Amino acid sequence: MKSVATPDLITGIQHLQKAIHAGGVDPLVLELVHLRASQVNGCSPCVFAGVASAKKHGETDERLHSVVAWREAPFFSDAERAALALAEAATRIQDGAPGVTDEIWDDATAHFDDKQLSAIILNIALTNFFNRINHTIRELAGKAW
Repeated sequence: MKSVATPDLITGIQHLQKAIHAGGVDPLVLELVHLRASQVNGCSPCVFAGVASAKKHGETDERLHSVVAWREAPFFSDAERAALALAEAATRIQDGAPGVTDEIWDDATAHFDDKQLSAIILNIALTNFFNRINHTIRELAGKAW
């Protein structure tokens, strides 16, 4: 498959990344959100890259191995759980999934301010964007972009 990366696309993504990281959210929370959305979508390149990036930010193997079962794992803070729930709900919008319920939204707003929520939501959307591109072009995990 051909690459879809053009200079304009790369510039646009860089601007989105800058906006996400300017939102005041702990980088590890953003990494967890990216990883969980990518797991939900079955995007092996983004899961692979997400784990590598989280490790660079100091994330532990114990927590990374538990993201897929974050509800049952004792390793995550209430704020991280709120972000992970938001990531799942915003990602699972097919097949009659309920999406972001009032309970999920209220929990997220209890832990994050408007600027942080905007950054998390944009991070979720950008992750889903990458997941769909990788699925379309059949990108493989472990490849350097």
